[in-house]
Amino acid sequence: MKDFSGAIMLENSNLISNTEIDKNIIQAQQIDKEKKLSFFEKFLVLWIPICMILGILLSEYTNLSTAIDSWSIRGISIPIGICLFLMMYPAVLNLRASELKKLKDNPKPIILTLFSNWIVAPLVGFALAKLFLGDNDQLFVAVILLSSSPCTAMVLVWGSMAHGNQEQNVVNTSLNTISIMIFYAPLVAFLTGIQDIDVDRVSLAISVLVFIGLPIILGILTRKIIIPRKGEAWFNDVYRPILGKISIIALLTTLIILFALNGNTLLKNPQYLLLISIPLLLGFVIVVGFNVLITKLFRLKYREAVLTVIIGSSSHFEIAIATAISAYGVGSLAALGTTMGLFWEIPVMLSLVYFGRYLGKKHFWPPNTPVKSESKE
Repeated sequence: MKDFSGAIMLENSNLISNTEIDKNIIQAQQIDKEKKLSFFEKFLVLWIPICMILGILLSEYTNLSTAIDSWSIRGISIPIGICLFLMMYPAVLNLRASELKKLKDNPKPIILTLFSNWIVAPLVGFALAKLFLGDNDQLFVAVILLSSSPCTAMVLVWGSMAHGNQEQNVVNTSLNTISIMIFYAPLVAFLTGIQDIDVDRVSLAISVLVFIGLPIILGILTRKIIIPRKGEAWFNDVYRPILGKISIIALLTTLIILFALNGNTLLKNPQYLLLISIPLLLGFVIVVGFNVLITKLFRLKYREAVLTVIIGSSSHFEIAIATAISAYGVGSLAALGTTMGLFWEIPVMLSLVYFGRYLGKKHFWPPNTPVKSESKE
């Protein structure tokens, strides 16, 4: 009898073990799938300068800026508004309120990331903007808009490529999406107010509501409508990849338009691009250095540490561009300045992915048990 019951217990344990193995295999396959860049994403570092050059050429040889200015409602460009919405909507589909319940499981890396996103990065951006751009209000504001906006979209790609903890990634991006709604406009108003720059707070609030709030509502409705009918696999494997491609096309179209409208200013004053690049790149180095040291100090393991560094050092250039356009106009230096955040974001984040993996190989952070290894146990 004991042998029979023991056999049953052993068989049940094997079933449980096999179930866990299946889950780990699925998780490993999902991570392998997520870390592959699409064709557009793989060559985004090339598309951006090409679009910039194309935009400048259009500014010289066409009347595109006049046409775009005529397609506006109360000073808001309709084409740019559509493009910005198409950039934002796919990003907020990452929001999963249910994931926020997992905060209590391992709160340390989430807290460190929030501290970097909402305290360290904005203060570093403010200090560098004051040092290098104190006499240029619009470029100053552009740096503040970029440094005060934690990323919610591309970090999912960067996190996968760095083999970071994707569960933490989803929790962090969901939390960032919600926190932007609460903190972004007040923080930008506070930091620009210290510099005595009068930023239209109504425009700030409207930008957040239109380009974050509205996409969030539509994203929640989309999940509630599509997933019950088509299933979560179809939603993640078909619907979201299509929207991702549309988002990148909208992003590149926005770049072309922005540089078409600012082409003459750029050709006459190329120093603006260099001027704003200095605080952006220097700020990136400082914030990354802080995050690397703080994750080491708090003894995070590799998969949590590398993701904390990536998310804590990134910026949400879409909302920064949208806010700059809403506050200063599509042809403004502020709008141009925020696009430089995008210009540098892609190469520096790719560099950070490989830098993080290098630190992992050198055991700068204690290693985790890889998911692929778990699936074989």
